[in-house]
Amino acid sequence: MKPTCSPRRLLARPVLVAVRNGDCPPPAEGPAERAGSPAFQNGVRPAGAMSAPARAAGARAFTLPEVLIAMSIATLVLGAVMGSHLFGLRMFELTRAKLGASDDARRALNLMIGEIRAAKVVRIGQGDQTAFAEIPPNTPQAGNAIQVYGSTNTNSFVRYFYLPADRSLRRLVSGSAQPTVVAGSVSNQTVFTSEDFSGRILTNNENNRVIGLALQFYQLQYPAVAIGPGNHFDSYQLRTRITRRALE
Repeated sequence: MKPTCSPRRLLARPVLVAVRNGDCPPPAEGPAERAGSPAFQNGVRPAGAMSAPARAAGARAFTLPEVLIAMSIATLVLGAVMGSHLFGLRMFELTRAKLGASDDARRALNLMIGEIRAAKVVRIGQGDQTAFAEIPPNTPQAGNAIQVYGSTNTNSFVRYFYLPADRSLRRLVSGSAQPTVVAGSVSNQTVFTSEDFSGRILTNNENNRVIGLALQFYQLQYPAVAIGPGNHFDSYQLRTRITRRALE
């Protein structure tokens, strides 16, 4: 005779039960059956007993030492990233200042170098917007101004001179009343020299002399960067030597 099976209670979760042929599946354990188990006393779960979901949730949590270690590692990584970022910004500012200063100097001095190389006569002395005095013979050929003649006509010239009032190097063409600024923020007044091949300052106008140009800056213009102790650059100097193509 085939046994009759009592209706199974509906479970909140499906349960896989092994059933032999002809047997009835065991009844699902409900709240009443669980209440009669040793794990319960008077229908109340003891303090040390934990349900399966609670045990699973506890197994997935982090301990306090693990949290502290993770926070320490994250702090170190974040500090390294911020340090690298700040270092990159500083290097960008330094490089931009160098490139800007080099570009400005190149554009400003290219015209002067071309005029000196193509000059017929070059004289070094002391001058300003209104006058020029050549350095006399047997005197070190160094001054704040240079006068360049493109021909033997001494009424046609180009004068470069240092203006102490605003610390700028300026260019004045004969017949013009307003000079143009070639370079600003220049701190040295002796800008031009007449030198030999080894860099020694001459005391006369030798035919094959070399014209030396030195500009010492206390501030770069674009971008504006101060120069000196405590700044990005301790000093910034531009030096070049120019030889005329046509000898006197």
